[in-house]
Amino acid sequence: MARRKLMHYDYCSNATNVIEAGKPLYHQLKGKWNQLYFENHNPIVLELACGKGEYTVGLASVFPDKNFIGMDIKGDRIARGSQAALDSGLSNVAFLRAGIQYSEEFFQARELDEIWLIHPDPQVRDRDEPKRLTNPDFLKKYASYLKPGGEFCLKTDSSFLYEYSLEMISDNPSFRIMDYTDDLYQSPLLQYHHGVKTHYEKIFVSKGYSIKFIKCIRL
Repeated sequence: MARRKLMHYDYCSNATNVIEAGKPLYHQLKGKWNQLYFENHNPIVLELACGKGEYTVGLASVFPDKNFIGMDIKGDRIARGSQAALDSGLSNVAFLRAGIQYSEEFFQARELDEIWLIHPDPQVRDRDEPKRLTNPDFLKKYASYLKPGGEFCLKTDSSFLYEYSLEMISDNPSFRIMDYTDDLYQSPLLQYHHGVKTHYEKIFVSKGYSIKFIKCIRL
């Protein structure tokens, strides 16, 4: 296992679609993703805690006219997403290896058009609320990166995180909830699913868990 991780870390250091510490663009991309990396003016979509990049790669395949960034701290996971994007010939995908708590180092105010958060760890213990990716502090960051009218979307199998997120987003004056459901697959909102399922989502569904979804816009 340790050897495999080392191989993935080595892969990331050489992959052209992975941005990480030590690479030239790592400290240059804030406010310049379209200029320095994508070399176009297409909308930018960020997936937070992207894991193996399944959603990032899936959406990039569906929307070739948008630019996608998958952000995660785990190099072994990002390596898999990076390889999948390259194998699919996707030039509209980048992976950023960094902690979400440092996201302000990489994104400028009103730089992003969409932010997706797919099945994050719900962090159910009270003491772990600072780690919940929909707590007020994180939502404040997301709101600053999004353009007015930009979208923030959450998918989760956790009823706890779903209810918590609805409350936190409702209390945030920068967002307006547009749609939500506690059973995406039985909802008209399934159109926002775009046919992309992560590995863990398939497991959740096979075990009978319903998928919850929230879509809101930046005011």
